Amino acid sequence: MATKIPIWAGSSSFFPGDTPFGLYDNDFTFQSEVDKISDWCAKRLGYPITDIELQPIQFYACFEEAISEYGAQVNTFNIRDNMLNLYGSSTGSGNLSGNKVSPNMGGIIELAEEYGVEAGSGGNVTYYTGSITMTENQQMYDLTDPNIVTLESGTAGIDAIEVKRIFHEAPPAIVKYFDPFVGTGLGSQNMLEGFGFGRYSPGVSFMMMPIYADMLRIQAIEFNDQIRKSAYSFQLINDRIKFFPIPNGSNFTTVYFQYILKADRSKALKPGFGSVSDFSNVPYQNVTYGNINAVGRQWIRRYTLALAKEMLGYVRSKYSSIPIPNADVTLNGADLLSAGQTEKEGLITELKEILDTMSRQAQLERKQAEADAMQQQMNKIPLKIYIG
Repeated sequence: MATKIPIWAGSSSFFPGDTPFGLYDNDFTFQSEVDKISDWCAKRLGYPITDIELQPIQFYACFEEAISEYGAQVNTFNIRDNMLNLYGSSTGSGNLSGNKVSPNMGGIIELAEEYGVEAGSGGNVTYYTGSITMTENQQMYDLTDPNIVTLESGTAGIDAIEVKRIFHEAPPAIVKYFDPFVGTGLGSQNMLEGFGFGRYSPGVSFMMMPIYADMLRIQAIEFNDQIRKSAYSFQLINDRIKFFPIPNGSNFTTVYFQYILKADRSKALKPGFGSVSDFSNVPYQNVTYGNINAVGRQWIRRYTLALAKEMLGYVRSKYSSIPIPNADVTLNGADLLSAGQTEKEGLITELKEILDTMSRQAQLERKQAEADAMQQQMNKIPLKIYIG
């Protein structure tokens, strides 16, 4: 004798554990609504005029899935909208669902650090100091030669480096400006006369002069050294560097430079284990059904009905018709299946469009439009004429 499988009897009684995953079984609001949702879906499907070939546990499963789908869509939107602000935060910071995420500059600054490395204004790659031991009358030097190149980190010729700054320049003009012997000797006296110091005491005796006067004189000294003398300069091509002027053993003996290890800049993995790195580990968890507002709950009800309609369509599609005395009863499984799938897609699209209008970018654009419209209205208000 075939066993009769019970179908919807017109009512249900939920107990925790009746859903497949039990994600919301302990939520009081879920417990109070799950049987009401089941009754509503059954009546929307035609009960009691027609039998509904579903059990209460199917309605419970649809309700649970609808809540999870709603939460997944909302959480996905929040992750996308807040990802730049969440990079680097702790993955163990609790459930972010239902919590406000404040905008911050951390993600933008972290991106800007990469540019700071190249500009020499900071960044996340260490600058090291190296030096080159000079040889008299030799202009060309090989940066891969460990006999003449000393590196703070790494070994010349083994570790790939990139030179960022070379400290090879003439003594600053301020040294000559404040030279205590500037007023002695014929050469110094000529310099004083040439640069307008002839009527003043040496630079060690200060006078009440505007600061731009000092700047002009320092600039004059620098231009004089650059144009009338062999300027300090260098030419760096690949691993070879050429210095000007030719070292004579007294003008400079050691040249210092700053560099980075190319391996440090190319290191893709930065310290930060246990922090948010991508979409998969942002700590958004299941939503709390009791905290969802009336708008969200209505979407969940409609999605639950679409799931139940699809499930009933699968059940009725098992047989296209049922024989009865002198006739056949044709089932509408295909119609229910198609309608349920269409409604699901429409509800997902509707929710995504609503969420997109709530993004920070969309809100800022709306405020901008409001401000422009307000400004246009204010411009049409006649201004009063004041007569003095």
